[in-house]
Amino acid sequence: MAEALKLSKSSDRKRIYEEIIPQIESLVAAEKDLVANLANIAAALKEAFNFFWVGFYLKKGEHLVLGPFQGPIACTRIELNKGVCGYAYTNKKTVVVPDVSKFDGHIACSPLSKSEIVLPIFKSNGEVFGVLDIDSDKLNDFSEVDKEGLEKIVSIIEKVVENHIL
Repeated sequence: MAEALKLSKSSDRKRIYEEIIPQIESLVAAEKDLVANLANIAAALKEAFNFFWVGFYLKKGEHLVLGPFQGPIACTRIELNKGVCGYAYTNKKTVVVPDVSKFDGHIACSPLSKSEIVLPIFKSNGEVFGVLDIDSDKLNDFSEVDKEGLEKIVSIIEKVVENHIL
C-alpha cells in the first residue's frame, strides 16, 4: 500500500471508518513488525479523524507501558488498575468516557484531554495484550459509531499481534 490514506472529505465518522478499515488491513498485511504496524495504525487514525491523541499502551509486567502514538507527550507507565486504560485492561471491555473529569481515578496526562475511548487488545488465548487509547479535546466526542469502528480496527490489530515480530 502507498504511504498515504485515501479519504473523502466527509465528516461522517461511519463513512470514514468504512474507508479507513480496508486501508489499515492493507497497510499491515505485508508487514510483520509489531511496532511499525502499531505506529502506522496510530498515524492513520490521527490523520483520518484528527483526534487529540491516539496511541497504544502495552502490558509489560505489572504496568501498561507507552507504545507507538501520535500526539503530545504522554504518560509513560500506567498501573494495570489505574485510569481509563487500566479500567479497560482490568475489565476487558471498551470504555467510553464522555467527560474525563467525571471519571473517578482518571490520569490526566494532558489537561487538554476532555473525552476518551479505550479498547482492550486481546491475544488469541484471551489475555489482554494492551490497549488502544484515544483522547479528544472535545467533550462527549465518542459515540457508538466510534466504538464499533474502533472495535473492527482492534480486531485487525489482534491478528497483527499474533503474527508479530518485535
